[in-house]
This record gives sequence, structure tokens and C-alpha cells, in this order.
Amino acid sequence: MSTVDTPRYVLPSVADATTVLRRLARAGWSIREGFALTDTAWDLAEAKLVLHGRVPDLETARLAVLAAARGVGVVAIADTSGEAGRALLGDLSRLGPVHRDPLNDPGTDTEPVAGQLVPEQRALLERLANGETIAAAAAAEFLSLRTANRRIAQARATLGVRTTREAVLAYLRQRGPTT
Repeated sequence: MSTVDTPRYVLPSVADATTVLRRLARAGWSIREGFALTDTAWDLAEAKLVLHGRVPDLETARLAVLAAARGVGVVAIADTSGEAGRALLGDLSRLGPVHRDPLNDPGTDTEPVAGQLVPEQRALLERLANGETIAAAAAAEFLSLRTANRRIAQARATLGVRTTREAVLAYLRQRGPTT
């Protein structure tokens, strides 16, 4: 399972969160309230765990983002007009797509488009398209090589291709000509 398949939701109400959590539970995800992780393993993507709860402050937002970075699904209830909600939404968006509609099922997208790529993925694919190696692109984007490889793998999954070369070509086709 890739982190692109990991659910990330920022929703305005408990009712919206309940709708999403029920759907995720039926799909086999383990649901747990709160965003603190006690597991010492860093990469928890294979655990199929979703954490949920309210995000009233920046500390709770930080915990939710840390959990998402470790591969855990997040269903957060937050007011995105407030400081904590904006910070949460911004930071989660750097990890991958964030859904704000409880009826939006990430598994139902039929054709991924480059617009669904997060900025880090687009930047890496752009550098690869310009002939840089993954290591050089990672260094230029201030990422570790491991993180760059994970972002490129996420981009491949989002674009529905198997190789990095195909991902670069799909990105270039969808990006269109530059001026």
C-alpha cells in the first residue's frame, strides 16, 4: 500500500467525519481516536490505521501531521478558517491529497491528473524532466534521497504508471508546453 492510498481528510463536522470513518471501517481500516502514536516503528503505512479527532490547536495539528507522515490515515475535524485548521490543511497537503468532502472517496478517481500531485512531486518530476538524477533533484529540493524516492513513488501511483520514466512523460503531457 502506498501513502497515496492513505486517507487524509480535514472535515468541518463530527457528522462528516462519522460518514468517512464508517466507510473506512467497512474497507478494513482500523479506527482509533486521537492523533498520538505509541508504536515505535516509523513507517506505519502497512498497519491500515486511521486516527481521528478534533484539531482545536497547533499542537494537535502537529500530532496529526506527524501521524500522516508516518503513513497513518487521518480524519481531522477542524475549522479551516482558524490558525490550527489552516496549518493542518497546509501541512497535510504537502504529504499528499487532502479530501475536504465526506462523500469524496479517494478510490473512485478514474483518471489521475497532474493537478493532484503535491508541489514536491511536481518539482521532482520537473527536475527529472530536465535531465537531473533523482539524487540531484532531491538535493536541489532539500529532500533526502529516501523521501524523494517515496514522493516519486507516490507520483507514479497518482499518475497510474509503473515506472519513473512513464511518470515524467505523463507529467509532461499533462503539464503541457511551457512558455
